[in-house]
Amino acid sequence: MNLSETLHSAIASILSNKLRSFLTMLGIIIGVAAVVAMTSLGEGTTEEIVGQIGSLGSNQVTVIPGRSRGVPGMPVFSRGGSNILKWEYYLQLRDFNLPGIKNIIAENTTAFTVTYGRESISTRVVGTTPQYPEVRNFNVDIGRFFDQKELDNAERVVVLGKTVAQDLFASPEEALGKTIRVGRMTATVVGIMEEKSSGFQDLGEQVFIPITTMQKRLTGSEYVQSITVQTETEEDLDFVAEFLETFFTNRLKDPEKFSIINQQDILDTINQVTGTMTLFLTAITGISLLVGGIGIMNIMLVSVTERTREIGLRKAIGARPFDILAQFVIESSLLSALGGIIGIILGILISEVISKFSSYPSIISVEAIVVAFSISVGVGLFFGIYPARRASQLDPITALRYE
Repeated sequence: MNLSETLHSAIASILSNKLRSFLTMLGIIIGVAAVVAMTSLGEGTTEEIVGQIGSLGSNQVTVIPGRSRGVPGMPVFSRGGSNILKWEYYLQLRDFNLPGIKNIIAENTTAFTVTYGRESISTRVVGTTPQYPEVRNFNVDIGRFFDQKELDNAERVVVLGKTVAQDLFASPEEALGKTIRVGRMTATVVGIMEEKSSGFQDLGEQVFIPITTMQKRLTGSEYVQSITVQTETEEDLDFVAEFLETFFTNRLKDPEKFSIINQQDILDTINQVTGTMTLFLTAITGISLLVGGIGIMNIMLVSVTERTREIGLRKAIGARPFDILAQFVIESSLLSALGGIIGIILGILISEVISKFSSYPSIISVEAIVVAFSISVGVGLFFGIYPARRASQLDPITALRYE
């Protein structure tokens, strides 16, 4: 019996029990579909997050109070608390004119109530410096951002996020030139920022004022929450980070009082975390492949029992044990391969549907498809060997007498 005849016989056997064959493949279908969908959504989400972080500016090194342990960007405030970075440190850095530094900004963010007429909302008020739009890649849509003179004089000017402007006024254009109240301070609107979001955060739900205005008229504090340095090129990041390490160690006398966060470190950490989560979820869904393999072995054992007389007859007319072994192995492999193909198609459809009706992007991973399909075929081969060996070792005389 040649391979073509064995393959034809295996296909005929599968088609003769269509419902049972489908139920046998169901575990493989679910497992492969889950692996493909999870991997596609995981890779899509990772790329989306990385892209959004990159859209907030490039080539950045940020100094924050406290020593960051574990995940970069999530500092543990210790040894002096959050009041560490003085405004004068920003001024000193700005006046250094260090090669490789393109821009420097300082930031303070505090929640205040913003009011115009009868409308009021509680939102984040960001005190910063004029270079903020360029560093954060977040531009003004209407009007302008405040300038250096307004920063130096701590003038009462404000730039509204697009969402805040829409909440307070009939249209963002009407906001220009109007006087609003930010906390206990009145300020004149000079600009409206563009519409932008980062992940699940709407960046339009912010207002921006000169940091000196915030310090003198709202908080009364000389400290800043962060100082961000934008370098000319990516190659300058390490040099600038080393300079900042020395600069703040000399002034604070303790490297545990501050952290220096490289933007690339954050991206690497996000890739690592999302990659680990995707792998974990894929491993869990892969358990259904194991269940599917056990189902294939169970059905093949039942098939061997049902076809005992057929096996005995084939052996009696000259079929070799290898022919019987090959037929059952091919049957189990075909079941798992067909289940894998259906699972791949279903997984792609699931990921696309979820992506369409949610905020989770999807990127179809060819590598994940190849791996999932290979595993499904491997599962069919592995769990089909035992039933196939059992069938090939049946004694023809005993098999022919089987009722």
